[in-house]
Amino acid sequence: MSIKELFYFSKSDRKAILFLLVAIVVIFVAIRWSSGLSVTPDKPVTEQLKALKRSVSSRHSDNDWRLDEPTPMAIHLTPFDPNTAPPQQLLALGLQPWQVRSLLKYRNKGGVFRQPSDFARLYGLTLKQYRQLEPYIRISDDYRPAADFIASERPHAMHQRDTLRYPVKLKAGMHVFLNSADTTDLKKVPGIGSYFARQIVNYRNRLGGFSSIEQLAEIEDFPIESLTFFAVSTDELGKIHRLNVNKLSLNELKRHPYINFYMARAIVDFRRLHGDLQSLDQLKLLKDFSEEKVRRLQPYVTF
Repeated sequence: MSIKELFYFSKSDRKAILFLLVAIVVIFVAIRWSSGLSVTPDKPVTEQLKALKRSVSSRHSDNDWRLDEPTPMAIHLTPFDPNTAPPQQLLALGLQPWQVRSLLKYRNKGGVFRQPSDFARLYGLTLKQYRQLEPYIRISDDYRPAADFIASERPHAMHQRDTLRYPVKLKAGMHVFLNSADTTDLKKVPGIGSYFARQIVNYRNRLGGFSSIEQLAEIEDFPIESLTFFAVSTDELGKIHRLNVNKLSLNELKRHPYINFYMARAIVDFRRLHGDLQSLDQLKLLKDFSEEKVRRLQPYVTF
């Protein structure tokens, strides 16, 4: 075999070799070009960013109660008028900065809160927040409808001092009797406004009466710190409405807050299989009646 034949390439081979050589050159040039680049920060842009950060930081320090960013602070509940309360007080009451902005915007547009329930319409206000703040809302007479005054005005009493619109709250050591108090009496308790006064009465009616003040904690979001102002007298305990578990139907039994559908069905089934109940202890053998459930039911049943 001659040397010429050894290094002979066909036309297609020559094209492939040429393509590979070109590709190698292109890759080599690209690598050299990219390695020659260096990332250097644009000094003017960097300086501008630093100046902007310093400017923003200084503006934040000059406005400690700034509403754009939430600042953690302890909740301090005090009487307030939503028509005039400053932002600092609103934040201290537990409102979020965006809620305060919404309230201020409403006031700036001429909006007025004429009664405590109007505050519940504040954009974004939760039911839990309203329940907590309602007892502390104080609407100035300047913002109340004139009809409120004209309707109660009497010529012979014009010289007398105006009566207070809001009930005087009880002081430490004073009590209201839980089973006999109406909503007016209940609202005298610190932390209890119209909402919780209605909730207490409604739950009292469903139970048939309270057997202990601790049952108030079963009301959703009830202010526990208000419990010390309530009392249940011995006379009231004797007036609790009791359920005759041997007479009532399943539907009648399960209306009571302490008896669910399965418990009511267990009572009805027990009566059908074993006759009338003589004691709640007989129900302890059933899976739906724990020791705690039987204890809670004790003041509310009869045989």
